[in-house]
This record gives sequence, structure tokens and C-alpha cells, in this order.
Amino acid sequence: MSSLSAALLAAGASPSPSPSPSGSTSPAVPSLQDAQESATNAASWVEQNWSTWLAMGLQILLILVVAVALRAVVRRAITKLIDRMGRSPQASEGGALGGLLVNAERRRQRSAAIGSVLRSVASFLILGTAALMVLGTFKINLAPLLASAGVAGVAIGFGARNLVTDFLSGVFMILEDQYGVGDVIDAGVASGEVIEVGLRVTKLRGDSGEIWYVRNGEVKRIGNLSQGWATAGVDVTVKASEDPDKVKATLDEVAEKMSKEEPWNELLWSPVEVLGLDSVLIDSMVVRVSARTMPGKSVTVERELRWRIKRAFDAASIRIVGGATAVEDVEDAPDPTAAVAAPSVYANADSPQTAATAPIVAQRPVPPVK
Repeated sequence: MSSLSAALLAAGASPSPSPSPSGSTSPAVPSLQDAQESATNAASWVEQNWSTWLAMGLQILLILVVAVALRAVVRRAITKLIDRMGRSPQASEGGALGGLLVNAERRRQRSAAIGSVLRSVASFLILGTAALMVLGTFKINLAPLLASAGVAGVAIGFGARNLVTDFLSGVFMILEDQYGVGDVIDAGVASGEVIEVGLRVTKLRGDSGEIWYVRNGEVKRIGNLSQGWATAGVDVTVKASEDPDKVKATLDEVAEKMSKEEPWNELLWSPVEVLGLDSVLIDSMVVRVSARTMPGKSVTVERELRWRIKRAFDAASIRIVGGATAVEDVEDAPDPTAAVAAPSVYANADSPQTAATAPIVAQRPVPPVK
């Protein structure tokens, strides 16, 4: 036995280790030295980067504080500006603001709409800029983000171009004060009294009571019938045989009397003028009467003028005829059958007179019967 072991040792062979009964090695348990090294590395990493984290946190906090403070200041300034716009203008007659913002509801809605738009735009710009600055603090590359936002904005703009058009048109319409609540406008696609003004849609009430919803982007031209002043015009058609001086004197009397009575003296912003003969035909003439009135009251003044002119002409025995061409009365018109002769009895083939005038036909003699 001793010789065999000596031979193996001489041959350089070493005894093989005996296999473990389980066939697997147990996990290595970290030693106390390994844990101490890991803790040392973590502490060293924190020690090296805590100043950077603190600087980034302070920078982000400063950005947020400045953004919130700036937003509050801007919104407060906008609110004060809108409140000043909403006050009743104390402008003298004929001033630059004399005809603007005379309706309280119109003033309120216009100021509220402008304030909402300005506050939204200011908040979006300030907070958006602050968010980009915070992302830049984290060393994030903003170029791909801005490029993506630009492409998305273009896509949304093409997809919602009608909505964008309506919104922008509404903003400029409000800023320029083209019309407001209480105005009577002609928007082309519809006409009526404005009952609500929005950034996208304007509500109109028509003459028959219907409500029109007009998109601001579809309005190509606007005729405001309630700004400045209006004109009331009445055409009076009389016979050509009437005395023009008498007609003018009667109209002047009506105009002078109407200008001194309530409430027409407030609705009339200029004297009622007889402009003269608007047209002269063979059997009629048209006299034009005009007056400058309060905005939106021209139709009311025209109706009252017609009423008063009719009563004054009846009292002065001035005859009013209808239409562009006068129609003569029945008693004055000639009888259309006067120049027509009575029908002749000879026109009837069965009358005795016609039979008497018929030629006598010769009869042949009848031969005798044998």
C-alpha cells in the first residue's frame, strides 16, 4: 500500500476530490469587509454629487417661484386693465369714444372675453416657458421635443383649421369692437340683433324671433346698423297736378311739429328735411323726406312720419297715390266703353232683321201630277 502511494506521488498524480452529495455549490455570503466597501462607495458617490443635486433643486425651485409670481402679477395687471375697460366711458359728445361701449351688457361681455383670452395666453406662455427651463435643468435635449411639438402643432392646425379660423376671427372681432350685445347687424349669412358674443360663435335673433348661430370664421363682411347714427327716409307719392309748394309747406309743418314732441325729439338727431322731388312722372311725383336718427330707431321714425304725413295731407286735401305711377280715381277716369258702339242686330244670324235682309231664292214650278 505504501509502495502504491509512493508511485502515484512520483507520477505527479493527485487524488481527485470526492463529489458532494448534493451536486451544487452554496452561494457566497458577503463578508463584513464587502459591505463596508459598498457603503463607502455609496457615501463617496453621494458626497461627490450632493452639491449638484442641491444646485439643481434650488434652480428648479427658483424657476417655479419666479413663474408663479410673474403669472400672478400679469393676471392682476390684466384684471385691472379689463376693469378699467368695463367702466362707463366719460367722453364728451363727438369724442373718439362717443359711440362705443354704450351698452352695459355689451361692455361686460366684451371685457370678460378679452380678459379671458389675455389671461389664458399669458398663463400658457409663462408656464410653458417655465416647464422648458425645468427640463433643461435636467440636461434633457429639448431639440427633439420642440421639433415634435412643431410637427404636432402643424398637424393639429391643418386638422382643426376651421376651429382656429373661428377663434382668431372672434378674437380680432372683440378686440376691434366690430359689434356687441344689443347691436343690429347684417352678417351676410344672417341678420338680426346680437344677443351673445363668443370667441367661436355669435348668436343673432332675427326679425321673426328665430336665433341664428353664426360662426365667426364664416363672416366675410359685417354691416353694423347700431353704431353712429341711422337715416330714416320716406317717399311720398302725390299727383302731378298738386302744387309742389303746398306739399313742401305741409311736410315742413309736420317735421317741425314732430321735432318738438316727446319722445321724437330724442330719437331725431337732426331736423326732418324735405329733400325735394325725387322723381317726376307723367301722372305723379315723388317727394323725399329724410332725417338722421338714433341708431336702430330709423324704422320707428319712418312709421311715425308716414302716419303724420297721411293725416296732414288729408287735412290739406292733398291726394296721395300709390306706386311709382299714379292710378286715377274711378269717377275721374273716362269710361272705356264710351267709344265703343253698341252691337248691331245684324251681327246675330238668327235675328229677324238678319232674316229679312236675306236674299229671296227663286223656286222652280212644280210640275202637275198626271
